[in-house]
Amino acid sequence: MNLMIHQIIPVGPLQCNCSIIGDETTREAMVIDPGDDIEDVLAIIRQHKLQVKQIVITHAHIDHIGGAMKLRAATGAPILLNQNDYALLKMLDVQATWIGVAAPGEVSIEASIGDGESLETGKLRANVLHTPGHTEGSVCLYFPAEKLLIAGDTLFARSIGRTDLPGGSFEKIMRSLHERVLALPDETVVIPGHGPQTTIGIEREENPFLKG
Repeated sequence: MNLMIHQIIPVGPLQCNCSIIGDETTREAMVIDPGDDIEDVLAIIRQHKLQVKQIVITHAHIDHIGGAMKLRAATGAPILLNQNDYALLKMLDVQATWIGVAAPGEVSIEASIGDGESLETGKLRANVLHTPGHTEGSVCLYFPAEKLLIAGDTLFARSIGRTDLPGGSFEKIMRSLHERVLALPDETVVIPGHGPQTTIGIEREENPFLKG
């Protein structure tokens, strides 16, 4: 198994969990959901002497993508997002007013990430799971060797993503959770988009939305 560097830093006013994941051997890294506080993210990258190869966005809500262009400017790494969320990208100014933050300006996406694709960073590999429901283009990233799931705002500790925002669907998020997320092994560690980490097994047993 390849040694993974994984640091989680809550960023921005909504404390989005930004993950910095690096291969300890090659020092290649990916950053997931750099919503804000990019100086803090860059400090961790420098501390571990990492080279960011990919900036991956689980979904196009401003608290997850707000700092992506700043990080891209600092690292040269491409920004990846599922194309079903491109409409939400065009609404970032509106989203900024929802939570009272400055609009980040235009965000340019290098490539769409689709279901079943693999993202590789050094020897680390993540499988993309398209999990619509919180937004149309929501994805989770599953690292099979490490049994690690970066869940975005699809699954939280004892809760699930809200579905009352544009592009949300309760029916779709339940289907994504039951068919894709709960299909993963119980010991899988889950890093939600906000709040504490959990495991698939705990959520299967204790999440009021998923029990039974």
